[in-house]
Amino acid sequence: MQRIIHYTVKAQDSGLTILAFLRKNGFSKHILTTMKRAEHAILLNGLPAFGRTILKEQDVLKILVPEEVGPEESIIPVKIPLDILYEDEDILVLNKPADMPVHPSAGNYENTLANGVAWYYKQQGEDFVYRCINRLDRDTTGVLVLAKNPLSGALLSAQMKQRQIRRTYLALTDGITPEKDTISAPISRMDDSVITREVNFEHGETAVTHYERLAVSDGYSLVELHLDTGRTHQIRVHMKYIGCPLPGDFLYHPVFDRISRQALHSFQLEFTHPITGEPMRFLAPVPEDFLNAFHFHY
Repeated sequence: MQRIIHYTVKAQDSGLTILAFLRKNGFSKHILTTMKRAEHAILLNGLPAFGRTILKEQDVLKILVPEEVGPEESIIPVKIPLDILYEDEDILVLNKPADMPVHPSAGNYENTLANGVAWYYKQQGEDFVYRCINRLDRDTTGVLVLAKNPLSGALLSAQMKQRQIRRTYLALTDGITPEKDTISAPISRMDDSVITREVNFEHGETAVTHYERLAVSDGYSLVELHLDTGRTHQIRVHMKYIGCPLPGDFLYHPVFDRISRQALHSFQLEFTHPITGEPMRFLAPVPEDFLNAFHFHY
């Protein structure tokens, strides 16, 4: 989607070139290149301007952030209901259900979150490039944020890399965990498997998970978790590693007597709005199957 952003130049930015100002505000080399190909991408006080133009206090910039939709963005639009927690010109925050992949892949071309989002924007007549910032496994539920334009995507991706997006997960574990701990155990792909991961101190990539036990019921723990890293299956692998795997996990603990999918929920997401700089916090209600599994009684 194309995005138009207005900036009023402050005293501390007086004397910068437009190019330097835009770089300071998160415009990547790729975005700046696409702007060169767009007509009237930069207006200064209502008139066309160039990257080397010097800014002064109270100047008003009108910037067009163009969208480039390539063939790789040809996601099939499918009418799939979306649980929208929040939307503005820059971000779309969703509550993802279980049994829904985030991205299309082999065997999953028309049943993913991306398909539903493509349909949602097709109905509005909008071109949409799918930019998922915090990815969730197929059966993990909860808060997920998408960037609606190249600039918000670049800035949110930078926040993720710099660990400025705080992700709070809730999980059920089969077994009673310690009250709180930090698991620092590198994770790698298991030999001869495309999907399955394991803790591997020789070949694994750094993975750090902090957790705290909130409650206990019928041999299960309810734990809150925060990630320093975002390795594939990190929580699932780490909790199995300490002897408290997630129930319903077909890869790491296929025990389905209380829940039919891994009991993992992205409960809360906190980050800085990529354009306004405002602090944002979103919560997703805990799903019914998760609640029922924890309150199970023999």
